[in-house]
Amino acid sequence: MTAAHNPAADLRQQVLVLYLETSGLDSPVVGWPVYDGTGRTSPTTGDSDEPPYQSGVAALRDGWRLIQAAQLIPPCPGHEYDVSFLKHEFLFEKLVAL
Repeated sequence: MTAAHNPAADLRQQVLVLYLETSGLDSPVVGWPVYDGTGRTSPTTGDSDEPPYQSGVAALRDGWRLIQAAQLIPPCPGHEYDVSFLKHEFLFEKLVAL
């Protein structure tokens, strides 16, 4: 008796993190890392001047699945214009066949 083939065993996850200008998925990308679980590519943060997509909606149209959206946390009074981390983070994934 042979073991049944598991198609999921042939899939690897790619992860795309897009930091957008605002909390809207249609706003421009201002930062991004990409991680490739297939091992086919080894992108690093800052290795490109151009984002992989112009917006989160563009990534959705290309088949990326949104798995986490930015949590909206209002600034404390008096800190509305402080510079800090990129807060509009959206996490996407693709499952890619090996």
